Amino acid sequence: MKTTRPKARPAGKIKNEKFTVDSDSPLLEYLIRILPQRSRSRLKAVLKERQVLVNGRPVTQFDHLLKKGQKLEVQWERSATPPPMLGLQIVFEDADIIVVNKPPGLLTVATDKEKRRTAFAILSSYVKTQDPENKIFIVHRIDRETSGLLLFARNEKIKRQIQETWEQTISKRTYVAVVEGEVSENEGTITSWLTESKALKVYSSQNPQHGQKSITHFQKLRTNSSYTLLQLNLETGRKHQIRVHLQDLGHPVVGDTKYGSGEKPINRLALHAQVLAFTHPKTGELCSFETPVPPVFMKLFA
Repeated sequence: MKTTRPKARPAGKIKNEKFTVDSDSPLLEYLIRILPQRSRSRLKAVLKERQVLVNGRPVTQFDHLLKKGQKLEVQWERSATPPPMLGLQIVFEDADIIVVNKPPGLLTVATDKEKRRTAFAILSSYVKTQDPENKIFIVHRIDRETSGLLLFARNEKIKRQIQETWEQTISKRTYVAVVEGEVSENEGTITSWLTESKALKVYSSQNPQHGQKSITHFQKLRTNSSYTLLQLNLETGRKHQIRVHLQDLGHPVVGDTKYGSGEKPINRLALHAQVLAFTHPKTGELCSFETPVPPVFMKLFA
């Protein structure tokens, strides 16, 4: 049986190329197939620069799963005035949600001491460049010194829907952390009950009457005599859960002086929200996003 595919236009100074997706496929693989005259590095570059649009929204994840019938657009010329995101990388956006990769040192939302330089404020300004009436809504948070994936909603209904069905909607939250010392176990599970003091510090207990039950699964990825790189999957998502549980393990997160670390070799908390997977609140599709381990983490194992 003869198969058909979207016809690729010849290479040249073409501003936009538009296609209708003819089969389910990871985004980069699909671009390589329909644009054989373009190099892989060029295609990765336009993805990084948010010049690939799926149903009118920029997508940067090379493994974003395209669905048959979606509209795909490649913009070969960069916009003359890209929105100033101040280091906040948009991984995915559509009419209902935005997924970002937050750098360390940036608050998710404003505090009494910091109102303007937050992920929320930056995204709010960004969506208003598209339409002054646009708003953004916080779905969940990660600590200021933690980097990685954050999910925002573009309307209050979607925000409430995700938050009210959190355990059913969020299928995976994976972090990576560099901890002090050499962890002997290859994998394991940490379970305790967490409670927060008036001083905003979280404490761990084995008494079920003292706090909320919290479960963290860990797997060793790399180790040396000084540090261990762990992958951590959250079964529950309590405040400071990973940081407190790794202190319980006897291997605090590097740079986490609040929870037992005595050194700061990379001048930041060595914790990164690497994977976020969830059921899309509008389409019902499984969305999965992954970011690489921060290179500064890997320098500790060089």
